[in-house]
Amino acid sequence: MKHYQQQPNAFPSDYLNNLWGEIHACPYFAVNNLNRDFVGTKGFSVVFTRSHLPTVAQKFPYFQPYLDLALQPNCNAFYLNPLLLKEGSRVDPHIDRSLRSYCKTVEPPTLVSVLYVRVPENMEGGELVLRSHKRQLGQIKPQVNTLVYFQGDLTHSVNAVKTPGNRLSLVCEQYSLSEIELQEIPQFTIESRSSQSTSKKKKYAS
Repeated sequence: MKHYQQQPNAFPSDYLNNLWGEIHACPYFAVNNLNRDFVGTKGFSVVFTRSHLPTVAQKFPYFQPYLDLALQPNCNAFYLNPLLLKEGSRVDPHIDRSLRSYCKTVEPPTLVSVLYVRVPENMEGGELVLRSHKRQLGQIKPQVNTLVYFQGDLTHSVNAVKTPGNRLSLVCEQYSLSEIELQEIPQFTIESRSSQSTSKKKKYAS
């Protein structure tokens, strides 16, 4: 993969509608638990290892088709989060290292996969910008039902959304950890600022 790739028409359209409804109705869906780079966003996060994929499928069956398609066989730990942006929301430049809150030696993920579930019509702003050492490698305009993969060590940001409506993506950081690192990662946990959740860890970026 050269920096990033896009897979259009990744799922049947009724799956996206179902995903939108299920995420919105989820009791963990609240003001984001992610760090200060995520301005005006909503979501929650699911941390899991490959051995606990069945647990994720049991608690969040609507994530299963996405995980079946997106997860890479060489990765063994995952940080999954629905991410909702509205008018005025943005994500400032960062490199994903969300598992660093559990294990300080964790390097950036091998790759990150992003599925665009819902995008406002004629959206202005909201592009995913990918950079390496300040050199821009790509600016991706979100398209509904497109699955994007990009290298996990890239600095990335989302431009401010300038139009009303909802920009919902499903993001998964995919890690290849050593056995020692893997022992420090929860096999399954949910991070949320919702009153339904006991875990409210902040996301760590670089």
